Amino acid sequence: MLAADAFTLDSGNTAWMMTSAVIVLMMTVPGLAFFYGGMVRGKSVLNMLMMNFIAAGTVGFIWILYGYSMAFGSKTDGFGQFFANPFQYFGLVGLTDDKGLGAGVGVPSLVGVGFQATFAVITVALITGAIADRIKFGSWVAFTVVWATAVYFPLAHMVWGGGFLSPVGKVAGWLSAPIDFAGGTVVHIDAGAAGLALVLVLGKRKGWPTTLFRPHNLPYVMLGAGLLWVGWFGFNAGSEGAADGTAARAWINTFVATCVAMLTWLLTEKFRDGKATSLGAASGIVAGLVAITPAAAAVDSYGAIAIGAIAGVVCALAVGLKFKFGFDDALDVVGVHLVGGITGTVLIGLFATHHQGAWYPDGAKDGLFYGGGVTQLLSQIVVAAFAIVFSFVVTYVLALIFKAITGLRVSEETESAVDLQVHGETAYESLDGSRVLTEVN
Repeated sequence: MLAADAFTLDSGNTAWMMTSAVIVLMMTVPGLAFFYGGMVRGKSVLNMLMMNFIAAGTVGFIWILYGYSMAFGSKTDGFGQFFANPFQYFGLVGLTDDKGLGAGVGVPSLVGVGFQATFAVITVALITGAIADRIKFGSWVAFTVVWATAVYFPLAHMVWGGGFLSPVGKVAGWLSAPIDFAGGTVVHIDAGAAGLALVLVLGKRKGWPTTLFRPHNLPYVMLGAGLLWVGWFGFNAGSEGAADGTAARAWINTFVATCVAMLTWLLTEKFRDGKATSLGAASGIVAGLVAITPAAAAVDSYGAIAIGAIAGVVCALAVGLKFKFGFDDALDVVGVHLVGGITGTVLIGLFATHHQGAWYPDGAKDGLFYGGGVTQLLSQIVVAAFAIVFSFVVTYVLALIFKAITGLRVSEETESAVDLQVHGETAYESLDGSRVLTEVN
């Protein structure tokens, strides 16, 4: 959003945005870290936690240096539809409250910088769930920097920062303005497509799919899912940039869609497998959160309920695609984030409306079920398809380059004891803790 030309501080909006930024950061550390950490085996939980924490460190650092400028700065000649000038606000020098993007009415630009930083961090961290147990830690550290620069920052600019997929960009001239209120394309489709590309380059874990890889700590998974749910209210409602009725609509939609998605995921499990599981409840929560993210303020309560219901069923079924097609997506990033992101993004074309306080940008239209025809639906499909292709292709090429230079994948010996081999420690004393003390000393 564009800040006001003559800046006047709105302390209420500013306080809400700062609070939102804090709880969105909590989504990654510790929320996502423990959600993923509980799903891996005990021998690699520390590595999973570390990969999430390190993403916060590297991406947060480069976001302040040039990432914000690249996503939300002024357009560059020739390439301005794809990324902004990374040097305009390098180190945030020269950023003033009357020029910044990504904040809100009466909100200092630096608050917008911090809020958007948390989105960049969690997008990169989401990828770790697909590649658990296999990637070299040093390669992952470097990859976070390169991927954020080559994929996330440009896509954020294209959709939110004035590029050609933005409501204020050129797309309104040939279809209608696409709706991505809080990151269905920029975050979830982006991370899901990237995870798939990396998985295809890295290959399968040793023993998959014949060996059953059970989550080592389901309470961790439930804890992580709960933290994600709480933080997601900042993620979605905070994306309004103000404490107003639109933020309230996003909050309510986020809540009810997630409730319904959890229920429909569990019903799907019950009919398919005969059991409703805690892992299914946690996964259903995340699926609902993912799907409602792009539509958070653009649908009414009925639309949010429908999106949550559909996402719970579709994502519960989609997690089995990896076995059918043979790609080892360890923690279902493709099934939940890619498929959930596509589901939510496309369903906007059916349910978008101004009814019940819902909001969408100028140039967008009502969905098919609310009398707007197919225009918005086609626009949502095009934008989702572009995000999939862009993220997958660029990530696949980057992965091949890293594979040629660093090897990318750990050795079989390291894969058998990731925490011990990579970090020199284990999460639990029962996992050969005495050996850790010997090797560290």
